[in-house]
Amino acid sequence: MTNSKKLRNLMEKRSIVKVGGAYDALSAKLVETSGFDAVWAGSFAISATHALPDASILTMTDFLRTTENMVDACNIPVIADCDTGFGGPANVSHAVKKYEKAGIAGISIEDKVFPKQNSLLKNSKQELLSEKDFVGKIIAAKEAKKEEDFMIIARTESLIAEKGMDEALKRASAYENAGADAILIHSKKNTPNEIFEFSEKWTGRIPLVVVPTSYPSVTINELVSHKIKMVIYANQSLRAAHNIMSKILKEIIQNESLEEIKINMSNMEDIFRLQEMYKINEQEKHIEENLKKMGYIN
Repeated sequence: MTNSKKLRNLMEKRSIVKVGGAYDALSAKLVETSGFDAVWAGSFAISATHALPDASILTMTDFLRTTENMVDACNIPVIADCDTGFGGPANVSHAVKKYEKAGIAGISIEDKVFPKQNSLLKNSKQELLSEKDFVGKIIAAKEAKKEEDFMIIARTESLIAEKGMDEALKRASAYENAGADAILIHSKKNTPNEIFEFSEKWTGRIPLVVVPTSYPSVTINELVSHKIKMVIYANQSLRAAHNIMSKILKEIIQNESLEEIKINMSNMEDIFRLQEMYKINEQEKHIEENLKKMGYIN
């Protein structure tokens, strides 16, 4: 079963699909082993691991390479955050072909102008692409994919750009008509009220996706009751890693020995298990046994 099909099946069977944010193969594997349904290869997080702003600086190839590593490391589907689609319709078409070929389950593209700025950045300039031009990108994405199950998630930033609820609903409807498979409705409010209002007024047939970074108090039950089909925890893993690494590195530099470090670390065995190091030993034993049977080893 392809990863795209796995994601489609999850959307059909689960009341809500829980997606964990990752920024490399290690964090993606931890998302999987923690019980999430899918991985979100977030552009903010991947940009941060390159110590670069989330402002369309990394190339499609940069993002794709990182996301491919996640796919190789995991058995659950990976969804790629492709920002504004790396350019116009031709760029979107090229990206879809590359991401689909790499085994990625779907992509999300947003209706902001290039270069974008992170939606939650204070005092940032959030400009929307015209509805017509973004619809053109969705059409290009839909026509480029070979597998019907490959998901095109259309993310509208109308609420982020403070264009109002009517504009958000109008754009979402247009994106559905253009061939989007899901609508990601984003908000920077500190409560989910704006998202709930959108979901209550939404009359479309395709599922809704949310990213509750700015309204962390929302519960799964509340999301389900408001017809939300997918929730993405986009950057919590990155922020946790940044926090703990910053603290432990400061402790190391300030103390005489590692025994003085007060912060708990994973032990080496935890990492070995994640890497599946012991499988290598088992493989080597298996090969050695076969070589003995074939007479290469006495």
